[in-house]
Amino acid sequence: MSYLPLLPVVDDPVEPQANAHLEKPRLVGIARLASTGASLREGHKVEYFTLPAKSLLNRCVSKRQMPFTWTINPYRGCEFGCRYCYARYTHEFMEMRDGMEFEQKIYVKQHAAELLRQELRQVKPGESIALGTATDPYQPAERRYEVTRAILEEFARHRGFELGIVSKSNMITRDLDVLAEAAKQNRVSVHITITTLNTELARILEPRAPRPDLRLAAVRALSDAGIRVGISCSPVVPGITDAPADMEALIRAAAEAGADHVFANPLFLKPCSAAIFLPFIEQNFPHLVENYRQRYQGRSFIAKAYGKRLADLIVRMRAKYKLTSRDRVSRGYAQKWPVEAFDQQMKLF
Repeated sequence: MSYLPLLPVVDDPVEPQANAHLEKPRLVGIARLASTGASLREGHKVEYFTLPAKSLLNRCVSKRQMPFTWTINPYRGCEFGCRYCYARYTHEFMEMRDGMEFEQKIYVKQHAAELLRQELRQVKPGESIALGTATDPYQPAERRYEVTRAILEEFARHRGFELGIVSKSNMITRDLDVLAEAAKQNRVSVHITITTLNTELARILEPRAPRPDLRLAAVRALSDAGIRVGISCSPVVPGITDAPADMEALIRAAAEAGADHVFANPLFLKPCSAAIFLPFIEQNFPHLVENYRQRYQGRSFIAKAYGKRLADLIVRMRAKYKLTSRDRVSRGYAQKWPVEAFDQQMKLF
């Protein structure tokens, strides 16, 4: 693939002392790098920028127990515009405080494969790598820039790694060839996020993500290709996607498509996400406004009792549709991602 030109980082100009009161705060770190990015193109209120990244592999430092040690996000921002997205806060690192900018200003990381090649030596045996934790690796930008494909091609040149990929996009089937190559010598698993089978509801919640039926077709294609694949029902949105009958229909459809695991977590709302999601609820589900005020008043996580009910439901559905297998090592998967992770993470609620 061809790489985007690396732009030099230029020092900020120094304002005359007389205008000191007009000076803007000096940008540092990722905010400084983002400010140097060149605009690539625009489309339906979305702008793409280069991001002269210094690193691709990031160590997970969350205080919460997570099923992976390292994360990779080929892009910053995500065009899918999911109303509940928890990752909007990541644009705040670039001094962007408007939550909508997360889906309108997409940053394309440069020289990803080269960075990964240098940094994989940091990964110790048994440490899992998650691709796509804060931005979808197969969002529309990937069709043109192919950063994710370059990353997978690099993994295919190595052996002994544990890689889990999370996406809402059926574009992942484009890379069946390189996924199969990577899975020959690494433990690779794919986790397709499907929150509902209702196409109209999905269009409201996830306005620019592929339809649920297209995602299910991707599950089938990945399974047929011998790639270990499952579904994430996360987040489960209270009062909207959490009806037991609807969740069972989703899990049954996943099993029929060839998925061999499923996991789910309830919606959690960081302040930046709540600023987008709660007005969305007021506009589209006004009857749930008071319910959400009570559930999330002064906190980001839902009550433990709700999490326990959801966990029990998923356990029953996994058993009913035989989605409990954890011993298909021959198909390749990251052991720590995310089958056991569901049970571990539910303890946090």
